[in-house]
Amino acid sequence: MEASPLTQQARPEIFQQKIVKLYEALFQDDVDAESDKPEGYWREFFLLKPDRASLLKILDEFGPDDLIHLQPQTRQLFLRAVACLKTGNGTASLHALETLTTFFSAVLPKKYTNPSSDIIAVLAGLDHVDTIFTDFVGALDSIIRSGPTLEIRQRAVEVVLSITSGAYQTSLLTYFIQRDLFPAIMKFIQDSDSPDKVLEPFTLLGLLANYNKFEFQNPYQLRLNDFVNEAAIQKIVRCAGQACKNLRGQYLDILEDLPEGWSLSHTLSMIGLGKITPGARANQKPNHDPEAAKQMFAKLPGEEAAVLLGTYDFSYANKLFCFNLVTLSAEKGEEQPIASLLSLTSYLLQHAFLSNRATNYAHLSLMVFRLLIEDQILCKRICSEESKVTVRLCRQRQPYLPVVKGERVLATSLLDTMVDGINHNLRRRLDVSLYTLCVGITLRIISYLSRSRTRIQYHWSELFRSLLALIRFLTTYASDLKDLPHFETLLDLVVNLLALSLSAGEAFLPTPAAYDDLFYKVVESGEVLVKFRDTYNLSKRPSNSIDTLVNVTAHYKTLLDTGGSKNLTSTQVAEVIKQGYETLSIQTKEGLDGWERYREVDDRTLLKKMARATVTDVKVMVQV
Repeated sequence: MEASPLTQQARPEIFQQKIVKLYEALFQDDVDAESDKPEGYWREFFLLKPDRASLLKILDEFGPDDLIHLQPQTRQLFLRAVACLKTGNGTASLHALETLTTFFSAVLPKKYTNPSSDIIAVLAGLDHVDTIFTDFVGALDSIIRSGPTLEIRQRAVEVVLSITSGAYQTSLLTYFIQRDLFPAIMKFIQDSDSPDKVLEPFTLLGLLANYNKFEFQNPYQLRLNDFVNEAAIQKIVRCAGQACKNLRGQYLDILEDLPEGWSLSHTLSMIGLGKITPGARANQKPNHDPEAAKQMFAKLPGEEAAVLLGTYDFSYANKLFCFNLVTLSAEKGEEQPIASLLSLTSYLLQHAFLSNRATNYAHLSLMVFRLLIEDQILCKRICSEESKVTVRLCRQRQPYLPVVKGERVLATSLLDTMVDGINHNLRRRLDVSLYTLCVGITLRIISYLSRSRTRIQYHWSELFRSLLALIRFLTTYASDLKDLPHFETLLDLVVNLLALSLSAGEAFLPTPAAYDDLFYKVVESGEVLVKFRDTYNLSKRPSNSIDTLVNVTAHYKTLLDTGGSKNLTSTQVAEVIKQGYETLSIQTKEGLDGWERYREVDDRTLLKKMARATVTDVKVMVQV
């Protein structure tokens, strides 16, 4: 007797989604692999919601050679997805885009023997790649520009990001250079309704604008130069500011660094009785031991830091972007974007020594501030009362700078960040370019202040103390440092900055006492300065003003020696310094307040390195 067709089937032990069965059917290695799947299979494939985690898991199990062997299946998938995008069916297009993002993020980064040709073989084959990829990029351009919903347009951006990051070192990106996506991406940014929606398209622009830009004239670079849509620029600036604030939050999640005033709860916690304070646990963050915290800090900044590459490129290419970056006011309840960028820079600098990646991103953000300061109109704004803003600066490592609450001139927060950079990265394998940026930005600020006779309230003694401590360090570890690349440039900058401050301090220091304090510190470091000069033979360098510093210390040493007493108090020394101005003649070299304008070609190695680091971060972004 035959079994009834109404007999209940046994339930499977593990429920499997239909789309996963379709994935497995597509990628199984069997004899029918060469034959195309029927039309009904592909219609169902793109109507079902993708299971991206399962697809990624299946593809991750294949090595590069496996994928080349499976190229009939991979080509079918890509060709059918492109056809689906061209038809414009809303749901199917959305699912095709999500599937392609996962497919590319799994397939493209694998270590192929011949990346360009092998990837082309996996996706389309050499005979058909031009036709298929031209259709593909054209469909993406159309969707990003005018897709039916913002969600579908965002997914199209993610597809381009997954290709750009996965195939950055291959010839595939030339299709995105030949078909200029800039207008479509900017249209999407203009239509976006929140800063977080701008992050991916702006990061994509940064990658495309950096693709082989030192080898040929990159069209995206030209587009950045000519772009004048201020509404879109402001959305990008707000996006960059929000991303910087989020990245800073990752540091604060590890260690809260706000200086605490006196309170009962704080006092009790200091003596180990914090638990008895009412509400003490509500917003308290976990305390990590120093070694664990160090390991956590070493993994930062997060992948969103990729936005800094686009921020640099736009700053380098576009004056209107720079103006908005400096002047755009805060939205209600938010920080001013420039304050968030400077805040993140201070956190990057205090932890730069923990990884090459953090160091590179610190370089990139410093290069943005160098570009801003070299624009004299923006420098005037940054040094004026108009720029007053509250900036949260990092206080996660000693030594700490004095706490300044409330709003203050932006230049003072920038100077604090440079001082922190100088104080917290002293290593025998000194990062010369990082120090050159920090000291160079400081020189440009003081140069402007002295020429414009602008006085700003600032703890100048901390700056001069840090510069002299740097000279002491450079003298002590000369054998480790003197052969480092471009080290002479740093020597000139440090010395000339101090010489400029001595010769022009009356023009920008707020009080005579601040000027006296500078002289006191220089005179106090007299022996170190002489040793510094002799160690590096600085007297023979025409671009170095070490003789100005040494002559000042020699002048006061003579005055102090003629005083008769060898055990003068600091007050008595300060009095001698004041009296010594009458007989002091400061001989300085011409052009102490001059500086060389930034040239991108000088940093091409770093920028190529940063493009590669950004590519790595974007790979993680598109997989999340």
